[in-house]
Amino acid sequence: MRVIVVPTKLAPKRVPVYNLGGGVVSEVELPEVFSLPVRLDIIRRAFHAAFTARLQPKGRDELAGKRRVGESWGINYSVARVPRLDNGRAVFVPQARGGRLAFPPTTERRIHELVNRKEKLLAIASALAATAVEELVRLRGHRFSVSTLPIVVANDLEEVERASTLKGVLKALKVWEDVERAQNGTKIRAGKGKMRGRRYYVPKSLLLVVSRDKAKVIKAGRSLPGVDVVSADMLSILHLAPGGRPGRLTILTLGALEVLRNRFQVVTS
Repeated sequence: MRVIVVPTKLAPKRVPVYNLGGGVVSEVELPEVFSLPVRLDIIRRAFHAAFTARLQPKGRDELAGKRRVGESWGINYSVARVPRLDNGRAVFVPQARGGRLAFPPTTERRIHELVNRKEKLLAIASALAATAVEELVRLRGHRFSVSTLPIVVANDLEEVERASTLKGVLKALKVWEDVERAQNGTKIRAGKGKMRGRRYYVPKSLLLVVSRDKAKVIKAGRSLPGVDVVSADMLSILHLAPGGRPGRLTILTLGALEVLRNRFQVVTS
């Protein structure tokens, strides 16, 4: 496989820290994980492994399509010599209505691709570095008006309880346009999936990373279309690179930044 490497800045990057009103209060140096090269091949492999891990093995009843007892009429009837009922209806064969499948799915089929633990950690670190590359973020279709990525906000953001308050914060940070993009892109799914609990297709919008899983903003952000809120220790490749495409628009709190610094210290050392 051809290795695709998207280089980023080697020196640690300093970004502004915003308050809930959108004003700059200080600056912070990003962890070294944000300076790693973006390995698209490893990111896609890790995403495929994580995505297929959620799939349930699917099989067929061994007697499906075989329960109707038919008998071939033989020759000289000007019909195909397949099993038929007394009324002439063909049964059992794959080409007959209600017949068996020629190659039915089996539970032995391998649908989950494994990936090494260190490779998965490197993929998450590489996808995290992609959040600081503006070209990759815009390539995913995100809309924003800030000049530096990723967006770092004070820890007060984790105490936001209401979605209306969070909406005002996102407007002040100039990223609310991306949430509207996800809302306008919401469509009814084609096919039978709409009857199985996944009626709507919602595009992915921004990702909000907090320092703890008990943060109040998690409840406030789950009602916004396309917005995901996750703690830094539970951050996975599914959050950072939906569909295997890195460069998701990300907002981090100062506390989450320190958690990520400690979590990926092994990768950067």
